[in-house]
Amino acid sequence: MKISEIFTSIQGESTYSGLLCTFIRLSGCNLRCSYCDTEYAWQNGITIDEEYIFQKITELTIPLIEITGGEPLLQENIIPFITNLLDAGYNVLIETNGSLSIKDIDPRAIVILDIKTPGSKMDDKMLFPNLEIIKENHEVKFVITDRYDYDWSKKIIEDYNLFKRCKVLFSPAYNILKPFELVRWMIEDKSHARLNIQLHKYINCK
Repeated sequence: MKISEIFTSIQGESTYSGLLCTFIRLSGCNLRCSYCDTEYAWQNGITIDEEYIFQKITELTIPLIEITGGEPLLQENIIPFITNLLDAGYNVLIETNGSLSIKDIDPRAIVILDIKTPGSKMDDKMLFPNLEIIKENHEVKFVITDRYDYDWSKKIIEDYNLFKRCKVLFSPAYNILKPFELVRWMIEDKSHARLNIQLHKYINCK
């Protein structure tokens, strides 16, 4: 697999926020989001075999693993790799950009499906049938850049009845939308979404 980096840090997002987590960041992405904070993972990377990856994460001794990118589902052997991690006893989060099918991912994994809003300039690349097969243990994330994104996201949530089917995360785009603005809209709507602040950025951590 093409690896950009493997490291341990605080999980800054999702319902696992605040926990120590080992991140496996894969290289290569098929999208170019306007607010992307990991452009260095769009390409390049080092080809590393699965045995070495397991050796590395064993040394790090953290039971929570997040596979991220780039876009992990572009990698040829990612599906069996996820299953192998789960079989080894790890809790596995996989963050994917919403443009590729999640149907073959091991149901034990926690899929974090990042649905791209219009502010990303990539909303037309979304594979919305993913939302029809979303599972209760999955999480759907919307990165919000402005009020239009917020209202757009509410419509998607309503169309797919997401609040009753999975966890929903609203993330204010870092340095674009002030978190308080998003919170104010959520209070006005009595939203059932979870505010998803990128905690690692606020504490200046990778």
